[in-house]
Amino acid sequence: MLLELAAARRVLFFGGKGGVGKTTVAAATALAQAGARRRVLLVSTDPAHNLGHLWAREVGPRIVRLAAGLDGLELDPQATVDAHLAEVGDALRRLMPEHLAGEVDKHMALSRDAPGMHEAALLERIAELVEQGMRDYDLIVFDTAPSGHTARLMALPEMMSAWTEGLLRRQQRSERFGAALRNLGSDEGVGTRIIGGERTDTGQDRDQRIRQLLHRRRHRFEHLREVLTDSARTSFVIVLAAERLPVLETIELHAQLQRAGIAIGGLVVNKRSPADAGAFLAERHRQEEQHMHTLRAALPGLPLQQLPLLAGDVVGAAALERFAAGLAC
Repeated sequence: MLLELAAARRVLFFGGKGGVGKTTVAAATALAQAGARRRVLLVSTDPAHNLGHLWAREVGPRIVRLAAGLDGLELDPQATVDAHLAEVGDALRRLMPEHLAGEVDKHMALSRDAPGMHEAALLERIAELVEQGMRDYDLIVFDTAPSGHTARLMALPEMMSAWTEGLLRRQQRSERFGAALRNLGSDEGVGTRIIGGERTDTGQDRDQRIRQLLHRRRHRFEHLREVLTDSARTSFVIVLAAERLPVLETIELHAQLQRAGIAIGGLVVNKRSPADAGAFLAERHRQEEQHMHTLRAALPGLPLQQLPLLAGDVVGAAALERFAAGLAC
């Protein structure tokens, strides 16, 4: 199921409860697709930085080569916020009167820890990666943070598009007001003083730059929203363990993603206990079957793939290749 799904998509998200093996399954899927001669980008949005641990090498916020045909990077939340605020602050300083530069810096400092800032910055970076990555790669695989964070993130593009659209409407009203001020007779200094401070550019210049900035932002979020909700290009795979809490969390995550318009391509139940390896594991398997019954009853229409519990950890390229080979079973 999983490899067939990946082969037919351009963007694939892996999510689920923490500790169920999302990173391993996402990385193995990306590696298998690279082995099928596709150009693949593997992106981790999880602050835990598990890609580096999994590949037993340094993986950071810049794209690195992980294997033939496979590149990867880890999004650093704090670095993403810093870069986002630096870009926004630079834009505001260029758009605002010079004497308000200190107020802009103060606003940026207060915004650093504002609710939703990390999600907004991360969303901007994801939108950028999707926009650029779909030109340079055949498949982008996202290994996401635990369920609740990811569900909120998937719902953000629509809200951010609406918010930017509102800013555009307010900017247009402000532009009309500025034009009225500039037409108050021959003394153009009146409009300049009311709008704020001495500037070398005109009000029209500033209005045009604001409008271009907002249109670019709106286009980026609209493109991301279009990609996320296009089931022919994008799917979300929920990875879980056959245990009570992961199953219940999966059912809730499925509902949240559906409300956000995200297509769920399938379920991967990882670390399934064997039924024929002693009494202890046989009892575990029996309990897991009860949770599997709950899962199938709640989400009967979704493709489901089960992966076995392994004796050892999956670490390094060779172990990932063996794990990826098991995805075809």
